[in-house]
Amino acid sequence: MHIKHLKDCVEFTAGDGSRLREILNPLNQELKINYSLAWALVEPGEKTVPHRLKHSEVYYILRGVGVMHINNEEKEVGQDDTVYIPPGSVQYIENRGEKKLEFLCIVDPAWKPEIEEVLSGTGSQ
Repeated sequence: MHIKHLKDCVEFTAGDGSRLREILNPLNQELKINYSLAWALVEPGEKTVPHRLKHSEVYYILRGVGVMHINNEEKEVGQDDTVYIPPGSVQYIENRGEKKLEFLCIVDPAWKPEIEEVLSGTGSQ
């Protein structure tokens, strides 16, 4: 049985500027899964840096509200929304709310540095 608590996952600033905690990744842990799972946080008034992944990604919004940008589309998102991000799509998320925007990120196949391209900036703005 594999159980991991979020507080036991190291928090760091991701390439897109979000605060991230990697929960599951079969490339770093002995797990029989193909995807990776991470928790992310964007502070009020901030947004992630536009970036793209070679793999598909799903966001599941846990708390807060924001605007999801995928290629030339944008849509408001909030608690319990699920967002599918196709491979190769330019993406970023803005926190336009007054509370922290927290979400889960699922990347399939699992995330690794060489599948991500950060397009501009150096972090949350």
